Amino acid sequence: MRPFDLAIFDCDGVLFDSKEANRAYYNAILARFSRGPMNEDEMAYIHMHTAEQSVRHLFRDDEDACTQAIIFAKGLDYSGYLHLLKMEPGVTETVSAIRPYIRTAIFTNRGTTMPKLREIFGLDSLFDSILCALDVRDPKPHPEGILKILGQMGIEGQRAVYIGDSPLDEQAAKRAGVRLMAYKNESLDAMFHVKHFHEIKTILLSA
Repeated sequence: MRPFDLAIFDCDGVLFDSKEANRAYYNAILARFSRGPMNEDEMAYIHMHTAEQSVRHLFRDDEDACTQAIIFAKGLDYSGYLHLLKMEPGVTETVSAIRPYIRTAIFTNRGTTMPKLREIFGLDSLFDSILCALDVRDPKPHPEGILKILGQMGIEGQRAVYIGDSPLDEQAAKRAGVRLMAYKNESLDAMFHVKHFHEIKTILLSA
């Protein structure tokens, strides 16, 4: 018997190396308001949080500028930065290999940029369910998205695993009662730690 019936994947930092795309996107927002680029602490924050949360954090010192920056960000087309986004090695092969045996899903704190990623990278052909920040009232670390996917598929938490790379993923998985597989982050409290998608495939298909 395989250990899980459902694998839920985070997007940024797991399915995609989106660091440089996100850096360019948010630095463009900052530049529009005559501000310098993000520092590494700010980069770490925007990697995990929703777009609005990220903009609010970057403009946390000026409420008026923050309001205008949120409006500007909503109209800034992320597709101009997609050439900087790279799918992690082994994603397509791994997900295609496990799908005959295990349901697959995505839950991410991405919002308005997610539909474009789904279209360009053909994510709907790889995953049974895809939820982003627009589909829930409370983004991660709240477990709403994970619990919603479990409900959609009729799968109990102990039969699911969440593959994530951040403390928000760790918290959301724990609150939802699912196991965590930490991707390229040894500091997380997880059942498994992996560095490549081939390892994910081996674990998920083990009997």
